[in-house]
Amino acid sequence: MTRVAVVRGLWRRTPLYLTLSAAAAAMLAFGHAQPRLLDDLRNFVFDSFQRLSPRPYDPDAPVRVVAVDEASLAAFGQWPWPRTRLAELTGRLAGAGAAAVAFDCLFAEPDRSSLEFFVRELPEGPARQKIEAAAAGAIPNDRLFAGAIAAAPVVLGMTLSEEGAGPPPPPKAGVAIAGDDPAEFLIAFPSIVAPLPELAEAARGLGATNWQPDRDQTVRRVPLVAGGPSGVVPSLALEALRVAQGASTIVIRSSNASGEAAFGRRTGVNAVKVGEIEIATGASGDIRPRYAAAAPQRRVSAADVLTGRAPRAAIDGRIILIGVVAVGAGDIRATPLEPASAGVDIHAQLLESLLSGALLSRPDWAPGLELVAAALAYALVALALLVASPFVSASVAAGAVAAIFGGAFLAFERHGLLFDPAFPSLAAALAYSVGALTLWRFDQLQRRRVHNAFGKFVAPAVVDRLVEHPERLALGGETRELTVMFSDLRDFSGLSEGMSAQELTLFMNDYLTPMTDAILDSDGTIDKYVGDAIVAFWNAPLDVAGHPRKAALAVLEMRAALARLNAERAARAAAQGRTHRPAAMGVGVNLGLCSVGNMGSTRRFDYSILGDDVNLASRLEGLCKTFRTDILASGAVRRAAPDLAWLPLGTTIVAGRRAPTEIFALAGDASTADSAAFADWRDAHDAMMASYFRRAFAEARERAAALLARVEPQWRDLYGVLLERFAALEQAAPGDDWTPAWTSNRK
Repeated sequence: MTRVAVVRGLWRRTPLYLTLSAAAAAMLAFGHAQPRLLDDLRNFVFDSFQRLSPRPYDPDAPVRVVAVDEASLAAFGQWPWPRTRLAELTGRLAGAGAAAVAFDCLFAEPDRSSLEFFVRELPEGPARQKIEAAAAGAIPNDRLFAGAIAAAPVVLGMTLSEEGAGPPPPPKAGVAIAGDDPAEFLIAFPSIVAPLPELAEAARGLGATNWQPDRDQTVRRVPLVAGGPSGVVPSLALEALRVAQGASTIVIRSSNASGEAAFGRRTGVNAVKVGEIEIATGASGDIRPRYAAAAPQRRVSAADVLTGRAPRAAIDGRIILIGVVAVGAGDIRATPLEPASAGVDIHAQLLESLLSGALLSRPDWAPGLELVAAALAYALVALALLVASPFVSASVAAGAVAAIFGGAFLAFERHGLLFDPAFPSLAAALAYSVGALTLWRFDQLQRRRVHNAFGKFVAPAVVDRLVEHPERLALGGETRELTVMFSDLRDFSGLSEGMSAQELTLFMNDYLTPMTDAILDSDGTIDKYVGDAIVAFWNAPLDVAGHPRKAALAVLEMRAALARLNAERAARAAAQGRTHRPAAMGVGVNLGLCSVGNMGSTRRFDYSILGDDVNLASRLEGLCKTFRTDILASGAVRRAAPDLAWLPLGTTIVAGRRAPTEIFALAGDASTADSAAFADWRDAHDAMMASYFRRAFAEARERAAALLARVEPQWRDLYGVLLERFAALEQAAPGDDWTPAWTSNRK
């Protein structure tokens, strides 16, 4: 009786079944309810991911913050500044070529520092009359500011609120809607606090500065569009993006739009498009920026702009956000990376995320996937407890938690997807806690029952092993006809010379990825990677019809992929002023009977291949160096795929074999083989080899020289080798015991 049988007996115990089932039901109900506690835990995990892997700041990003900082206040006085100074700041930014100038400020009231307000505060009398007369021709500060705004690509901020006064300003951008009306999905506000009508009319854009903070007041989501008293209101960042592109319309794509598979369900907003940029959003039109760490390069002091010290390159062609960052004077918010961040910096980070595509998203199917992951984790740990020791089960639980967190972090790191690893991990922990406690109680009873059942005819030590140890995995294999391929990079040491570890890793990834794709896409199996070498085979573990031909086409695709990689590397090297050294490979392909299966030991094994025909494929790869060509195949492969473009190279006796092996160079696919050009080439090649076989070495040399002059560059090395061999034989004049077989000692 095995441990599996014991486990089945345990499952028939009603208390154990009820305990595990009740815990599973409670776990799934907890996950389905999505309580606030779980939401807070999820936010903590997602914030930790951002702290572990923040978005790298790109100093070339077309976004800058003109900061009203301590230096600006020291130079030009306390905030708020007179609007004449803001007009000067706007004019300087426009003159420096700013693509858009967005104020993270609210100009809802007139400038109290304007001269007309000063005059009103004077007491009645002759002095006031004289000052009024002198000031009669003065232009109000707000009018001067409006003039500067009208002459520049300016976006002014507004605030959506629950209460406010005055009619909303007319929108600056048209809004086109595809699909369901987004109004029912957007965060809506009944009122809006807008800039003065004179300023609003002069601006090219008006955007809301509202955030969407979570319960802990951390800004993780930002609405790109919201609902206002007069319809859809864009955010400040979206308006800045629109004005910078010179676009006139914002397009909102909702559920049931063309191309959006909502199947009639009203699921909310899917995307917002402005100009050439389309942004995927949450159902309420919100986005989740991936924050970068604080970067001094992001800011330009307003004092430097006003005094002409700011470099033009920091402004020209960029979206400029103006806001207060001085301590005690600005809008301070918390982000996943910073407990206190200036609001204008958050707007800048939002724009950087939009422009770089570094947005985070939590798909609407994520909660369902998390429930499935939790159920699987629970079942895996519970099953491990039933079939393995507590230590192994704890390792499985820890491994499941690590895999869940690792997978979630990988999805975050590579794709910006937010999947909650906390809830599935809690499910794994719950399964282990409940299962371990329950099984401990039953384990004592089970031990007594096993001893009672087997103790009469099996030694107690054997009974103990039956209880404690699972069945061992058996090794084994089978003999199958396989097509085997070995590939290797040529002069890898020289190729990697001068590369850093990171550059070498990137190169190997760039090389191995298309090579692997070519093999797997043709139904091949990767046996192993050995440094820069690849071992692969076809026709195992499943039957593959026409596997020799598929293998040959795969290596042709590998040749093409390497050519593309070399072209890309050459272009990068030219752009960086470096010398390009092309990569070259050798590939050997053979067909024969091999042993395939689980090879190794009882502790560790791999699905792999062994056999003489495997070794021959390796030798053929080594012969590529001798013939200075990239693909050599045996006669067995040539006979199994006769429609491809093959060039015979005679026979060779490789190391470890006595019998000669036919070898062929692979020139191309069936279309190449059917071409007139290849037919002419092959006829000339066959004539050369025929001269060689009948010992007409001078004639073979002449034919090789003629082919060397006419073939494409990639084949010249091959004919150079043949020319040298024929010339050497011509000089040596071998005796009657000469055979045309090549001899190679390469392994």
